[in-house]
Amino acid sequence: MSTPSGLRSFSWDELPDELLSLINRAKDAAEKAHAPYSNFMVGAALLLDDGRVLTGNNQENAVFPAGICAERVVLAYAHANWPERKPLRIAVAARRRDNSDHAFVSPCGICRQTLAEYEQKFGSAIEIYMVVPERRVLKASGVDDLLPVKFADF
Repeated sequence: MSTPSGLRSFSWDELPDELLSLINRAKDAAEKAHAPYSNFMVGAALLLDDGRVLTGNNQENAVFPAGICAERVVLAYAHANWPERKPLRIAVAARRRDNSDHAFVSPCGICRQTLAEYEQKFGSAIEIYMVVPERRVLKASGVDDLLPVKFADF
């Protein structure tokens, strides 16, 4: 598998247990997604600096722009409840409802900008782990690996 510049690729066997646990939480969250229109179920697991792991999943709506991605669900939940806690890592996993294998998933542009704003707020990068097919995981050291040009002034 060719890896885009700035990203690192790992097999599941290379990952430490704490990362596998985070990834498994994202996979479990995907199974609870509300995706009746796309049948594309996405889950995210977020590790905070106090060791707490939160999960979220995509929530679709018949009014398509009203849906929300798994990454933004979990980031919003984290900040709404623990605004002083710094996000350290996020894992994202997806699959199509009719396929048990994982689909390639990467945060969308809105999610990338949201991650960028939390990185700016807390002054540190958030590691991003994306589950891809063939029992592999892509790691971005921070949102700059995915979104080199972003809104910096809000």
